[in-house]
Amino acid sequence: MDSSSPPLSVPRTVALVGLMGAGKSAIGKRLALRLGLPFVDADDEIERAAGCSIAEFFERFGETEFRNGERRVISRLLAGPAHVLSTGGGAYMDAETRGLMRAHAITVWLRADLDVLYDRVKKRTHRPLLRQGDPREILERLMNQRYPVYAEADVVVESTAQPAEVTTDQVLEALRRHLEPQAAGAAA
Repeated sequence: MDSSSPPLSVPRTVALVGLMGAGKSAIGKRLALRLGLPFVDADDEIERAAGCSIAEFFERFGETEFRNGERRVISRLLAGPAHVLSTGGGAYMDAETRGLMRAHAITVWLRADLDVLYDRVKKRTHRPLLRQGDPREILERLMNQRYPVYAEADVVVESTAQPAEVTTDQVLEALRRHLEPQAAGAAA
């Protein structure tokens, strides 16, 4: 990225969407630093609001109630000041939550291939959805279900096995390209 270009100013929250292991937290933290905005992990906020882990919430109340709580938390976060928001892999699949994000955020899909995702999540045990069988098969099924919906995001950036800083640069450049037509239109 050209270091002489002015720092990017985003008009509203940047919400990162994608499957578990796509890098939403790792990229989100770096992106927030580069944009001078706070970083918020929706899953952390949900756990704080629920008073238990997401895995415990899933076990006690099920996915439907989890998605309802997730929607309430994301709605509250989007109503606040601009920030970089990392969302859970299923958040964008909920039509109402997706609508809120479309209206109040710039959505960025961190798209990763199966090998990258599997490599990143295979050693982690805190993912409720991956406890239900072969993690690689589950990821592949989730990709087939979710990628057509994630493709509705405002911006798509490939999340590969490269260093997180490189992907962060690519997200910043994609955001700049996404916002340029709007800035040019506003100046006219």
